[in-house]
Amino acid sequence: MSTTPWYHAGLRFECTQCGNCCTGAPGYVWVNKEEIEGLAALLKLDVEEFEKRYVRQVGIRKSLIEFPNGDCIFFHAESRTCQVYQRRPRQCRTWPFWNSNLSSPEAWERAEGHCPGCNRGKLVTLEKIEEQRKVMPL
Repeated sequence: MSTTPWYHAGLRFECTQCGNCCTGAPGYVWVNKEEIEGLAALLKLDVEEFEKRYVRQVGIRKSLIEFPNGDCIFFHAESRTCQVYQRRPRQCRTWPFWNSNLSSPEAWERAEGHCPGCNRGKLVTLEKIEEQRKVMPL
């Protein structure tokens, strides 16, 4: 069995700012202590207040809350932008290079069905993909 991933030649990806990854079905945007602190600082809130307003406990982990329709709490529907883009969590920064999307060419095609940035734009090297994949192994 080959250890060379199917995407060894790289993949094309360029964020189109569509907001699809921030909206839709309910889910989780996992955040750790560092990310919570960074987001709180960006919003000029202390950590306790930030967590009270924007974070929910899910078992032993923490996730950003969502609007009732499943959209991320920091997604601005009218402008279709992330209000905390410069401090967005690692889960957001590493999209679409998650294990779930890289498991097979078919999985990547499914991701492309939701994300118009997949298979478009500049070529992302295997090294960069692997770096991103390891940050958030979803």
